[in-house]
Amino acid sequence: MNILSIGNSFSCDAQRYLHAIAKADTVELNTFNLFIGGCPLSLHYRNMLSEERAYELEMNGESTLFKVSLKEALLNRDWDVVTVQQVSNQSPFYETYQPYLNKIAEYVRLLVPKAKLVVHQTWSYEQGSYRLNTELGYSDQKDMFYDIKRAYKKAADDINADFIIPSGEVFEALISDGITKLHRDTFHASLGTGRYALGLIWYMCLTGHPIKDNSFASFDEEISSDEVQKAKKCVEKIYKKYL
Repeated sequence: MNILSIGNSFSCDAQRYLHAIAKADTVELNTFNLFIGGCPLSLHYRNMLSEERAYELEMNGESTLFKVSLKEALLNRDWDVVTVQQVSNQSPFYETYQPYLNKIAEYVRLLVPKAKLVVHQTWSYEQGSYRLNTELGYSDQKDMFYDIKRAYKKAADDINADFIIPSGEVFEALISDGITKLHRDTFHASLGTGRYALGLIWYMCLTGHPIKDNSFASFDEEISSDEVQKAKKCVEKIYKKYL
């Protein structure tokens, strides 16, 4: 299975362990991420029009150092899934998605008509953080996520997406289960539990395979056995809810 994300650092977080999680389950899942840090849909759209080699291509959670255009990436191979997302600080506000999202979706379907088009639901900032409270004006991260969830649902409906990968919902479930340190800088996912939970929900959504006995454990940051089990249980619960 070949996966391409039209994304930014949040899809980088999501894909970091994904290939290795699949490999531990003897599944061949090749992941590619078109990376520009902090890239909003409006810039993806401009890159689509210009065909500029503006993206750093990441493969299986690692940088390749190659620069590619959106068109080159889409035509590079037979993609099974292409994911789209908004930049995190604009994710709660649906007016920032359009008209760019619809145009990008049309372009993807034109170039890779057999691929599933999937919406990646991003996550809320850390409770009490400057970015949450001062930059975006939220007093509670749950309020930010409520707006994110609503915006991504509308996005999926508007482009008739095949499904949503509920990364943000998984973070909310983990927070409710007592794991509060899911961010490394109050907004990106932590190198351990945060990225691991993202990889698990992506793997389940993309393959439908169970994760209970998945043996992947090569983390960039130590994760306790308790956190591993909580991550798996929360992901399973959210997967059943969405898919």
